[in-house]
Amino acid sequence: MKYIEYMQLNPFQRFWYNFSNAMKAFPGKLKNFFVAVGVLIANFFKGIGKAVAGYVTRFIKGDWAVKISYLIMGFGNMVKGQFIKGLLFLASEVAFIAYMVFFGWGYLSKFPTLGTEVPGMQLNPVTGGYEDVAGDNSMLILLYGVLTIVLIAIFFAIYFASTKSAYAVAQQVAAGEKPVSFKSEVKDLLDNKFHITLLAFPTLTISVFTILPLIFMILIAFTNYNSSHMPPGKLFTWVGLETFSEIFAMTEGASKGATFLELTKWTLIWAVFATVLNYLFGMILALMINKKGIKLKALWRTLFVITVAVPQFVTLLLMNQMLQADGAINVLLMNVLGLIDKPIMFLNSTALVARITVIVVNCWIGIPYTILITSGILMNIPADLYESATIDGAGPVRTFFSITLPYMLFVTTPYLITNFIGNINNFNVIYLLTAGGPGTENLYQAGYTDLLVTWLFNLTMNSLDYNLAAAVGILVFVVCATISLITFNLTKSAKNEEEFS
Repeated sequence: MKYIEYMQLNPFQRFWYNFSNAMKAFPGKLKNFFVAVGVLIANFFKGIGKAVAGYVTRFIKGDWAVKISYLIMGFGNMVKGQFIKGLLFLASEVAFIAYMVFFGWGYLSKFPTLGTEVPGMQLNPVTGGYEDVAGDNSMLILLYGVLTIVLIAIFFAIYFASTKSAYAVAQQVAAGEKPVSFKSEVKDLLDNKFHITLLAFPTLTISVFTILPLIFMILIAFTNYNSSHMPPGKLFTWVGLETFSEIFAMTEGASKGATFLELTKWTLIWAVFATVLNYLFGMILALMINKKGIKLKALWRTLFVITVAVPQFVTLLLMNQMLQADGAINVLLMNVLGLIDKPIMFLNSTALVARITVIVVNCWIGIPYTILITSGILMNIPADLYESATIDGAGPVRTFFSITLPYMLFVTTPYLITNFIGNINNFNVIYLLTAGGPGTENLYQAGYTDLLVTWLFNLTMNSLDYNLAAAVGILVFVVCATISLITFNLTKSAKNEEEFS
């Protein structure tokens, strides 16, 4: 379709045209994604192959000191004059061996079973009496087992670095060069490699407080860690994909599978309405405030800024009280205006009323943020575009859909994607307004307004289904990551970053 023909389409035809093109391009995009993943995996194994090949080559070509360094880390550095650096390599080897002997190996050896000796009173075959046996703790075995595996990976990285360092300094000495001193290397870390020094601490903290807990959480999804297998009194073990099969099993009643399907549908509906309504109404209000002839523009902007300044949880708790049967809204409708005879149960009557209520309240909270974000962008739209549209006879609606909305979507697509993902995981609005209610026996540990993230909270805090909660968390991550990657790569913001057309 030519550009002139495209511009003559009405907004609905244009949306359908873009949507159909996106669906046609989706298989190719999906193919490219898996190809890219395959290339990434292939490059990963190629990198491992090159590292192993270099490891063998250094051993063959290295001198006697380099060969000994393969067994005693840092030996080649100390022999060639890099005593402090070699000593640090040796200290890391000694510390790792000590850790594995006195601590790590005990947990790593039990990692495949997560423990076999049940704690409690057990019969002693020697004395014939019962003794209180401490037994194994599956939680600690899993936690310290993961930690040990990560430390092994780190140690091997240091080990390979030590062999490379020993070979490099041997090559320098053989070429008649003076080995680089430890003081010079430290000085280099504070000068030419200062970026590495600055990033070292953040990388360490992210690894300890983010990556390790994520690995631990992912592994819990493959166990039967729940209220029936709660350490330290009881053990839990590996169950493979059993937890995921329970989630996708469609059985009658309040099953986990039926609950997951229902909450997934509601979560996506909620995310779409919460994102689109906030975005459109916020943009329209921003247009009204910025329109020529509107007086007291600073006042209107200030009022919306004040609403943003109030903490979200305060607003939600206040709205929760106002929407109760004896709250301010029902009192106003019954006693003051006389529009209703009995109070409206906004939050705990039916699923439809409760869901509409939380969407409306979320608009009250979210629209001011959109106004602030879009106001600055609207001011930067070239005025000559609107002047040309007016000369061509375009009205306000046509101008909005042909100029304002495309320009805003081009600029704010990344914001929309992050906002959509944020609404999928919008814990505060649901929990502080309805706590997932109204309750029902048709869902497992969930109410009609529960999102997947609030269901995950209930599974963790109420029913202690940690394995199920971990599996749900993995699935939510997969959904969010897939939607983000596919949506962003299909937008003009990714295809044409430098200009708007």
